[in-house]
Amino acid sequence: MNKPRLYSGMQPSADSLQIGNYIGALLQWRELQTSYDAFFSVVDLHALTVAQNPAELREKTRRTAAQYIAAGIEPSQSTLYVQSHVRAHAELAWILSTITGFGEAGRMTQFKDKSARYGADATSVGLFTYPVLMAADILLYQTDVVPVGDDQKQHVELTRDLAERFNSRFGETFTVPVPVIQKETARIYDLQNPTAKMSKSAESDAGVLWMLDDPAKSAKKIMRAVTDNEGTVRFDREAKPGVSNLLTIYAALTGRQIPAIEDEYAGRGYGDFKKGLAEVVVEEFAPVRSRALELLDDPAELDRILAENAARADAVADRTLSDVYDRVGLLRRA
Repeated sequence: MNKPRLYSGMQPSADSLQIGNYIGALLQWRELQTSYDAFFSVVDLHALTVAQNPAELREKTRRTAAQYIAAGIEPSQSTLYVQSHVRAHAELAWILSTITGFGEAGRMTQFKDKSARYGADATSVGLFTYPVLMAADILLYQTDVVPVGDDQKQHVELTRDLAERFNSRFGETFTVPVPVIQKETARIYDLQNPTAKMSKSAESDAGVLWMLDDPAKSAKKIMRAVTDNEGTVRFDREAKPGVSNLLTIYAALTGRQIPAIEDEYAGRGYGDFKKGLAEVVVEEFAPVRSRALELLDDPAELDRILAENAARADAVADRTLSDVYDRVGLLRRA
């Protein structure tokens, strides 16, 4: 029996992914790949919606792919590839854009938020059509399920609408995907500003735990994390955001329940708790960092893996695109 197909991806937006990416996406992908025919992409075309330094984008793309593998995404079990290595993504996005309403695309919350923030002149057409490219990413592979957070659910709903519209107009062509809201995952906050989401764009690097950080550096960041004056290790997001954030990280990486961690550190103070968390983080990420750096030190091997996986993705995508071209009436090249 064939496994249902799953698609997901992340942009190559920094030299290193951060712990929020690991907990919120990679850990779940690693688990899902055993039950699904999974396609995981480094979506570098999406990254072009903001200005990029070409050399840096290439390096970020390579580093992101290496971290996927190091975190446990198996290229022999899943299809792990770079989006731009499969040209059908851009080609299908154009076809889908011709059946997407201007108002429909303009209602996407992320576009409205970013265009309001940066202004019309600084907002690219690429950002406007970003959800259409995302729809192409998903539909190319006849995807059954798409694991998403709440912030991307609207884009998957547009994907479903476009699939149904195309199927109605041209005949059954696309699988209509189902968005699967990822099981409740920890939202990870900045270590120095625990009311703000941990982000690559944080004002201070001291608040961000990077997957490729030196272990000693990660431990130091945790020991210096903002807490409060109470001295009690207990979860209270409103009153104790710093301690609650550290408890969330501890629970996510160990699989333990927060009350059990609270009990373990009852009466022991923040120093012991932070030391314990630092040990957990170092133990989790030291092998991930080591494997990622090993891959980056052998670019020929990493390129081989990505090329092999892109060929597998291409084979699936080309079948879909060929069917789409026939359906819409494009003349085949002799």
